[in-house]
Amino acid sequence: MSKVILVTGPAKSGKSEWAENLATQTGKSVIYVATAIINADDSEWLSRINQHRQRRPDWVTWEVPRQLVDAITTPQNDCLLIDSLGTWVANLLEEDNNNWENILQNLCSALSSAEKDIILVAEETGWGIVPAYPLGRIFRDRLGNLVRRIAAVADVVYLVTGGYVLDLTALGSPLPPYQK
Repeated sequence: MSKVILVTGPAKSGKSEWAENLATQTGKSVIYVATAIINADDSEWLSRINQHRQRRPDWVTWEVPRQLVDAITTPQNDCLLIDSLGTWVANLLEEDNNNWENILQNLCSALSSAEKDIILVAEETGWGIVPAYPLGRIFRDRLGNLVRRIAAVADVVYLVTGGYVLDLTALGSPLPPYQK
């Protein structure tokens, strides 16, 4: 039986580590779907990527900075661990609102009909101040909307914060479906 799991939380909260733990627990082979675009000139970014690589066992890694639907709809019956949705949103910021909405609908549809375990990691960015610049507001709003819509199709939603994991599906009540 396939399952969609969303793991969300603030930066450095342990959400990727929790997602990696969940992927291991499936007992399936894991394909790590990395959404980051590697920038060889950014040593701090490369260090973060290397930290993630060192924690992972010998999982296959797919670098998928834009086409998540293609990764989700591949015929393999492995467990996909997609890390992270915030980076994926950043890679698609140049899309206009209509294209973005189509991408979002296609992603949610692919997740709803997936026949494999999929674990998605997402950052929570809306707990801080409203960004002072338009692109920052677009990013924050798109990511927040994306997390909410994926949570609506997920079987389990975890919040990882302060080094603790909360199962929001067990503790909370979902909002009505998202309305534009």
